[in-house]
Amino acid sequence: MRRTKPSRRARYYLCLILWGASFSNPSQGQQADRQTDPPPDAPKSSNTNTKGFFARWADFYRQDWSGTVASSPTPARRGVPSPLDSPPFPNSDWSYGGSPVIGEADTNTYPLMTAINEARSRTKIYGWIDPTVNFSTSTNSNSPEANDLYSNRLEMNQFVLYAERLPDSVQRDHIDWGYHLTALYGTDYRFTIAKGYFSGQLLNDHRQYGFDPTLEYVDIYIPKVAQGMTVRVGRFISVPGIEAQLAPNNYIFSHSLLYAIDPFTDTGLIATVKMNAQWLVQLGITGGHDVALWTPDAKPSGTACVSYTTKSVNDNFYLCANGINGGKYAYNNLQQYDGTWYHKFSKTVHMATESWYMYERDVPAVGGTIQPETGANAAYCLPGEHRCTAPEYALVNFLQKELSVHDFVSFRSDFLDDKKGQRTGYATKYSENTIAWCHWFGTTVQLRPELRFERAWDRKAYDYGRRQNQLTVASDLIFHF
Repeated sequence: MRRTKPSRRARYYLCLILWGASFSNPSQGQQADRQTDPPPDAPKSSNTNTKGFFARWADFYRQDWSGTVASSPTPARRGVPSPLDSPPFPNSDWSYGGSPVIGEADTNTYPLMTAINEARSRTKIYGWIDPTVNFSTSTNSNSPEANDLYSNRLEMNQFVLYAERLPDSVQRDHIDWGYHLTALYGTDYRFTIAKGYFSGQLLNDHRQYGFDPTLEYVDIYIPKVAQGMTVRVGRFISVPGIEAQLAPNNYIFSHSLLYAIDPFTDTGLIATVKMNAQWLVQLGITGGHDVALWTPDAKPSGTACVSYTTKSVNDNFYLCANGINGGKYAYNNLQQYDGTWYHKFSKTVHMATESWYMYERDVPAVGGTIQPETGANAAYCLPGEHRCTAPEYALVNFLQKELSVHDFVSFRSDFLDDKKGQRTGYATKYSENTIAWCHWFGTTVQLRPELRFERAWDRKAYDYGRRQNQLTVASDLIFHF
């Protein structure tokens, strides 16, 4: 198994984030981000001030795992109430991309920030490590499964470090700001990489392990526009979708086939306006999917979304047209039309359903004289065609049952039709079914075992075309710090 060390640039990047965090420490005399009092849910201790960095860090885990962390009051909030419990679920709200939740206070505390400055600053540094293991009937590759691409392996999928400041969008008195920086190292870098952002690790060198600055953006909150508006500028996760690239933001460790082949990140600007408690609209312009603005593949692309939540908060509908331009073939220049529906059946049972249609025009034909983009597939066009339109559509449903504040089970059903094989390399229909259990140790460790079966219906498309079916047993362990 080939392993590579982080590049010098990656190590420099990680050090730079940690160095910048020192300015959020009140002991350094930096007052811009300092709050008068620690967040209400910060761990309380009568002798905290006498303890050192590692003692405070250890105390956080000890209290978290033993359930002795002091309870905190419900934070101030504008809008409809949260429909879900988090934990155990990844989010407490029906999610939308491109913005923090407008009207929700940032009261999160993290082990590392408690150790650094007793969680007193608005700038927060935190992250996780995510080792994984899988056993598969395929012997070479689990593709197009994500994120356990390598079969029968123990891997480090993600080692992630965040530096983040969220704007205060509860108040409506003044403009506020925030930012987010992400450093990701592991095998999952291939599912976040964008052409032009250190992409040679994958496109040229085909490294198993790599580094990616996945999210780098600034948020501006403007309170006087409707019920609040945020403007995000930088590189951010592609807006629509139930699933996300960062491990803790998902119901299940592995990802749906729908997720595995859709866009991952965009670079540009997006504005999110909270019209009222139920309606939210978004408009944005980017350089296209999974490309940096300075690459030849970048082109002006529009994004427009609308989200509606019922008064009961039992239903949410989120519709997006994402990365829309002429659709002519370029690196991941997908024209995506996406719809998501969340429904809450009861206090402990809810579902999330997503469907999309995507296409590219003028995709080079397999075996033709026109070479496809490096890192992309050609399409199975009709005989005699040198280029053709390559469409695909998909549907996925997640059904969740909360068992306790520490546990839930999830069942996922997934269908994908890669009509010209341009996204997976095989022109076939796929189905996938997964059952998974998520267990929390306190609020800092997640264990997510799963059993997954999938099938390619029209031809052998698994294990490099050797198998028509694939069964995997897998799990990850997310350790938050």
